Amino acid sequence: MSFALDVARELGVPSMVLVAFGAAPLMAHMRLRELKERGYLPLKDESCLTNGYLETTIDWIPGMPPISLGDVSSFVRTTDPDDFGLWFNITEANNCTKASAIIINTFDALEADVLAALRAEYPRIYTVGQLGTMLRRSHLDEEASDGSIDLSLWKHDTECLSWLDAQEPASVVYVNFGSLTVLTADQLAEFAWGLAETGHPFLLVVREDLVHGGGALPPEFLAETAERCRVVTWCPQEQVLRHCAVGCFLTHCGWNSMLESIAAGVPMVCWPVFADQYTNRKYACELWGVGLRLDEEVRREQVAGRVREAMESEEMRKSAARWKAEAEAAACPGGSSRENLLGLVKALKEGSLNSEA
Repeated sequence: MSFALDVARELGVPSMVLVAFGAAPLMAHMRLRELKERGYLPLKDESCLTNGYLETTIDWIPGMPPISLGDVSSFVRTTDPDDFGLWFNITEANNCTKASAIIINTFDALEADVLAALRAEYPRIYTVGQLGTMLRRSHLDEEASDGSIDLSLWKHDTECLSWLDAQEPASVVYVNFGSLTVLTADQLAEFAWGLAETGHPFLLVVREDLVHGGGALPPEFLAETAERCRVVTWCPQEQVLRHCAVGCFLTHCGWNSMLESIAAGVPMVCWPVFADQYTNRKYACELWGVGLRLDEEVRREQVAGRVREAMESEEMRKSAARWKAEAEAAACPGGSSRENLLGLVKALKEGSLNSEA
């Protein structure tokens, strides 16, 4: 929505951008233009999607470890030099620097290197995440409640929480592909039968529009897993992830889902499909030690194997617990996110944010 920044500049009023993904994806999208200028993009032809070209290493993005071209963004997957998605993301990522301040839903410890690189270019960056943890901590501090906050705009099944109450600790696989991902009927079937093969109980979110052209779970799958499967159209995800029964999250790697899983200390099995989700997977699996990759082609055997590994890995569980503690510390009084939020409020009160910053 960067057109609003030009309006703010014309009117001489402060403007701020709330980035809907993390610092690493922001930095990566800021370099899409340079990738195009250096000849990496657009792809020369369709064969580049399958011949290993997307594995080309990009090792010059400030603050980021070497990353494959395919993990920079889904928008690199185009042969069209005028591709709208590529153009739009180049434009928006770089236009956000026109703002008086950039607010990112992340916390300093999680993306320290890339945040340092961003702040070297744009000093007024405020990290105020994980937002769910910040809200929960504030609610606990102010109202002495259990910290539960429902911000969902979708109607969800809260009875799944009672179902989780009846399960053993860390025994349940939670599966949710977010609000936008669309699967084929075959992909849904492969995921379903892979989950069945794990032997674990699982909570599966199947939106009404999840399957392209319509489709449902195979009846024989539902019959076979009836005793250990709960299927819902939507659920209160933060509460689900924080439930003691959940031991693993099979996710599309959307940023909100990633942060909610990190804040809950839950390991992930990662299957990205869009935008920043590929970068998020890279960090979860290779830097944070809390995720395992699934191939783009969904195969039930791999789904079952990765889920079992995530459920059983002590190393991943320790990493997840460490990041949970870091997220909590950032949101507590004196923590980086809490202090950044206070600093942002102070800057607003003092009028030190201006349209020329």
